[in-house]
Amino acid sequence: MKNYVVGVDLGGTKISTALSDLEGKIINQTTIPTDAHEGEVPVLNRIINSIEKVVNDSAVSYEDIKGIGIGSPGPLDAKQGIIITTPNLPFKNFNLVKPISEKFGVPVFLDNDANVAAIGEFMFGAGKGAENIVFFTVSTGVGGGAILNGKVYRGYTSNALEIGHMTVAPHGSRCNCGNVGCVEATSSGTAIAKRAHEALSTKVETSLRKYENVTSYEVFVEAAAGDPVAKDIIDDAMNYLGIAVANAVSIFDPEYVIIGGGVSKAGDVVFDTVRKVVNKRCFKSMAESVKIVPAGLGTDAGLIGAVALALLETQDK
Repeated sequence: MKNYVVGVDLGGTKISTALSDLEGKIINQTTIPTDAHEGEVPVLNRIINSIEKVVNDSAVSYEDIKGIGIGSPGPLDAKQGIIITTPNLPFKNFNLVKPISEKFGVPVFLDNDANVAAIGEFMFGAGKGAENIVFFTVSTGVGGGAILNGKVYRGYTSNALEIGHMTVAPHGSRCNCGNVGCVEATSSGTAIAKRAHEALSTKVETSLRKYENVTSYEVFVEAAAGDPVAKDIIDDAMNYLGIAVANAVSIFDPEYVIIGGGVSKAGDVVFDTVRKVVNKRCFKSMAESVKIVPAGLGTDAGLIGAVALALLETQDK
């Protein structure tokens, strides 16, 4: 019986790999450095070695493995199993799936890390038991994924849910992608810190001046303590995030919008504002039925998501 799957969370600094049963219970896991500077083949070999390690350490036969799920930064072609290019990994138009599938003789599935985190939340996190969820991750950047009718929605080129590059402020700041007014340029941790630095370069009075280094964390802290400049920055950023969430609710009518990533850890100030904007901007029936909640999986989201990807893609097989 094929009673196990493997999940691989491939990141710029580390590769985390786990063997799991079909209920998503992790039996064995390992984390090794990516050492991306060594190039494509050494990183591929490291992924293969980490898969061998979790399987061999569990005394499980490769015949018992149902599938392998890999979560990676994008852009990538999920259908073909190709990583197109990504800043922190050496792969350029590299087929990651084929050599791993040939090596272990099992189906291998590749998806971008935001989709993978969405699948993890859908199967084992805050969206467990739902059929339709939209996931936002708000940290350095903004990413997302959607599960519709129990299936990952990838779109025509498998790049759907580039939620961070939805325009919410047409006359706003320029985003790294080149567009103006993306939610990533208004509401990410990076954008919040940037607004703070802009304020500090003027003569405005603000308690943010007491810090040597201001990140979004300090801005949230000072906003909560009542500093008007920090409060303005946070209100603005969360309003734009609310608009992005309201757009997603209007388009997908999900049961849950799950918000993860570093910014979501600021708690009520994020969720109260987002809910308020959704109530104002969406049809009443949709605004009242959608649950806007924090992610449930925390630091292991990438790994649990990779396991969930393998489970979801092989569940009817």
